[in-house]
Amino acid sequence: MKFFSISENNDKTQIDLEQKKNSQSLPSQISSEKGEILPPTNSQSEQEETKVQKTGAWAVFASTFVTILLAEIGDKTQLTTLLMTAESQSPWIVFVGASLALVTTSLLGVLLGKWLASYLSPKTIERSAGVVLLLISLTLIFEVFYENFHG
Repeated sequence: MKFFSISENNDKTQIDLEQKKNSQSLPSQISSEKGEILPPTNSQSEQEETKVQKTGAWAVFASTFVTILLAEIGDKTQLTTLLMTAESQSPWIVFVGASLALVTTSLLGVLLGKWLASYLSPKTIERSAGVVLLLISLTLIFEVFYENFHG
């Protein structure tokens, strides 16, 4: 009889341990005041959303970094900093000045983009930017041909 009693206690202990593990891994769903069942506060879907948001933020950061890095390599800003460094023989001062200028222009771009996004759809902004870049390209092409034929 005693052996059977020990077995029951072990089963009960095993069940109690499983319930304790489950209650630690799951958030409490019962309100202490009214005894009502409430939805969990940190559900798995909320955790997944947070994970996706963090991943999305890193994806935007990486995309922005690579795009700007590739766009700036060999452009007039880099050539200007190269020439200024060669002339001044003060590479760190030129680096700090150029960095602050690029951060400032990036900040202006972000603020303008945020303001425009509050009034226009992203598709409209994208199309408008394309039209502006096309107009700049056509103007530059016109100037090159005009100078070559009339200058």
